[in-house]
Amino acid sequence: MEPITLAQLLQAVDGELLGEFRDMDAAVTKVDTDSRNMHEGALFIPLVGERFDGHAYIAAALEKGAAGCLTAVEPRECRADKFYVKVADTQKALRDLAVWHKSRFPIPFVGVTGSVGKTTAKDMIASVLGTRYQVLKTEGNFNNNIGLPLTLLRLDSSYGICVLEMGMDRFGEIDYLAGMVQPDVGVITNIGDAHIERLGSRENIFKAKCELLPHIKKGGLLVLNGDDPLLSTLRGKTAVKTVFCGAGEGLEYRASQTGGDGLSHIECKMTTPRMEREVTVPALGAHMIYPCLIAAAVGERFGLTPDEIEEGILRFVPTRMRMNVVRRADGITILDDAYNANPQSMRAAINVLSDAKTGHKAAVLGDMLELGPFAPALHTSVGECLGRAGVQYLVAVGELAQNIAQGARDSGVPTVYCCPDKESAKQVLPKIVRPDSTILVKASRGMALEELTGALMELTKPE
Repeated sequence: MEPITLAQLLQAVDGELLGEFRDMDAAVTKVDTDSRNMHEGALFIPLVGERFDGHAYIAAALEKGAAGCLTAVEPRECRADKFYVKVADTQKALRDLAVWHKSRFPIPFVGVTGSVGKTTAKDMIASVLGTRYQVLKTEGNFNNNIGLPLTLLRLDSSYGICVLEMGMDRFGEIDYLAGMVQPDVGVITNIGDAHIERLGSRENIFKAKCELLPHIKKGGLLVLNGDDPLLSTLRGKTAVKTVFCGAGEGLEYRASQTGGDGLSHIECKMTTPRMEREVTVPALGAHMIYPCLIAAAVGERFGLTPDEIEEGILRFVPTRMRMNVVRRADGITILDDAYNANPQSMRAAINVLSDAKTGHKAAVLGDMLELGPFAPALHTSVGECLGRAGVQYLVAVGELAQNIAQGARDSGVPTVYCCPDKESAKQVLPKIVRPDSTILVKASRGMALEELTGALMELTKPE
């Protein structure tokens, strides 16, 4: 990050300096909310949650090398060699500091949200823009009210553009995040069932995602999935220029899959206002046309050429556990998509498995969380997709996944194993591992099914 002096920090967070320390030129070179990540020149911001209070770790953070801290609690004593800045609310101060720091950089910002595929879209946009710009992008799960400001605080003068992912599970969160970002370009990938337990309906999810719209800068751009029935209702109703992406007729950005090897890539024909060409996408699944089109729309907004856009798509590397294709010996392929799941992403992953050109197809699927009263029916529908996809083996892990198992049986999946937990699932994994097979692993983040991906790696040999 670009260094922040103590004087600038006090101004940014409207803070009060406590103790004896008075070097206003003292510099902060990193900001973190985890006391374990401290080093010389770091600023520790203690956050307060329902089950924790970061103020208890101030002393440890300072001992590990932090230059100083924010605090909403009057400390019993202050070290003379460290600074303590009193604020009313440390989370608000984190937001204020991030907004202040962002204002130092006159570069474009892209904000990405959606029920499914926002991480893939963010990574694809960053890959395309990276052919011309130095790009700062959201890493890992830093897409919430803590992670996003921490990402903004990583900005320094080397970056030419910033691509930020915004997650949510209730009303008000996108408004909070987009208010920080004030994006030049806003993206909504789609409206699905993720977090329907809290929001109650897709219509409410749509309203929550649309909290992005008022924060897009005047003269900016909105990029939407034109195949999504709810997002398509926004045509002609937005305050900024809006373009639609998808496979449907009449969309500004269109694509269709034209081929692929079922192992490492798909091929698609892309048509945009500035290009028409066949493009190789180093990922699996027909749904990959959407992040490619979104990235093309963003790239064209910032003047990239067709060659640069195609090169960026070819450079794309998915985030870990996001449909990572792992090759093993004996013709075995593991599709590691264990990071998260909802009904739409489950069906997309099953379609990828269906396209695999191997003799055996197996799925290790766990619970999809935060679906509320809709959960049993939505899990059953996922199981029914397995039969239509020609999957021969299912390992269903967790209580809700038993509905996946029932749907799979009803749709004709020959071999179904029901496992209450990961330990019992490990016992049956050897029964689905065989030469010339493709194995999909997927569930919600809370299930942590990457543990089963690891078990499959142990059961198979390197390619």
